[in-house]
Amino acid sequence: MVGRGGKHAKTSGRGGKGQTARAGNKRRPELRDIIKKLPKNRGYRFKSVRKMIVIPKEKVSGEETFKVMRQRLGLKGGKIKIK
Repeated sequence: MVGRGGKHAKTSGRGGKGQTARAGNKRRPELRDIIKKLPKNRGYRFKSVRKMIVIPKEKVSGEETFKVMRQRLGLKGGKIKIK
């Protein structure tokens, strides 16, 4: 048996007339086409973390690590740049 409708006469299991009764009836949902046209958001970053913190050389003491420096200055996250 080939997939060309049923065997009970008239519409042969295809319903009424029109676009949906024809062979090759594959109508796409309109919403899918709208979603596909939107650009993908690749990656996500918190804006608060991305800000760079600039510290003058006078506030840095010797061989101090960045972890200790953050604790001493009360900083939370972000990149540290020494100028």
